[in-house]
Amino acid sequence: MLNGKHIVLGVTGSIAAYKIASLASMLVKRKASVTVIMTQNATNFINPITFETLTGNKCLVDTFDRNFQYSVEHVSLAKQADVFLVAPASANVIAKAAHGLADDMLTTTLLACQCPKIFAPAMNTRMYQNPVVQDNMEILRRYGMEVISPAVGYLACGDTGEGKMPEPELLLEFIIKALQPKDMTGLKVLVTAGPTMEKIDPVRYISNHSSGKMGYAVARAAMMRGAQVTLVTGKTSLTPPVGVRTVQITSAADMAEAVKACSKEQDIIIKAAAVADYRPKNTADEKLKKKDADLSIELERTEDILGFLGAHKPEGQFLCGFSMETQNMIENSRQKLEKKNLDLIVANNVKEQGAGFGTDTNIVTLLSEKDTLTLPLLSKEEVADRLLDYILSHR
Repeated sequence: MLNGKHIVLGVTGSIAAYKIASLASMLVKRKASVTVIMTQNATNFINPITFETLTGNKCLVDTFDRNFQYSVEHVSLAKQADVFLVAPASANVIAKAAHGLADDMLTTTLLACQCPKIFAPAMNTRMYQNPVVQDNMEILRRYGMEVISPAVGYLACGDTGEGKMPEPELLLEFIIKALQPKDMTGLKVLVTAGPTMEKIDPVRYISNHSSGKMGYAVARAAMMRGAQVTLVTGKTSLTPPVGVRTVQITSAADMAEAVKACSKEQDIIIKAAAVADYRPKNTADEKLKKKDADLSIELERTEDILGFLGAHKPEGQFLCGFSMETQNMIENSRQKLEKKNLDLIVANNVKEQGAGFGTDTNIVTLLSEKDTLTLPLLSKEEVADRLLDYILSHR
């Protein structure tokens, strides 16, 4: 995604400027060409030589610097840029950008750029919350620029609140998002992910080994491609993708309730969660109070969420399920496809090396009424993109 792309980083006068060195390094490692432009004030916080060493490109500060190969530098750089990220973005540079002012190398190049532009504000909480600054950020959004919400935390000035620049890893996500083709813009996508947990008693529960990685990869890929994504997720160790509405659940009943609440308005539903098939009919809480109690648990089936969705699928909605099998994968998955009224089922054999729970890779077969498409061993991110490609071409 970043290989061969030209990323321009605009750095303004903020203590958070040092974090951009890490971001520049991340981009270079992913084969991007990176140019850093600094305001004069930014050089008080980090030396331009740092960025030149990391990127291999001259760090630009002075609009009239003659120490480079002749060209109208801000124009030639603007033509090359695939993404322009201003981070940290001070209140001053936000105001300039909102009103078309161009009085230094950073703002001049920014004004000449026609690529996606992203701002990551970093400032004192009271400055950030000032209505003038809020209005300026709204102007940027109105002109099609992305403004990242700052983090909340302890600030360099000693205050605690909004205004902290997000970490480089999050900024990288926004850059990647800006480069993705937006072929899912306008679509509403619901993804379920992770395990459900059915309580037996205060200590024990019934669950499975789902890590949620596949569902999270699908949710992230859909968001990157412009979809409005809702992720209903069981408890995992994963961080929800940026820009995705996340609903945290525990039990199968919780998941069913969350899914039913918004299912009818979705264009695409992808159920990647591994729901526990059974739950205790009665918990063991009362039995534990008795000496020599029989702690055997009577089980009952949890609700068939995918079956409900198939039975109540509105016209035009695309419904995709996942099938985890240990034998007769194709036959069993096709039966589920037909029985649950699905448009597509993603089947994998959990006994195959590199597939199934907990791995970063997967081997899947996409099954529809007419097609059988087996994918090779791929990362779960690649599987997610191939899955979305298929859905878009068949919905």
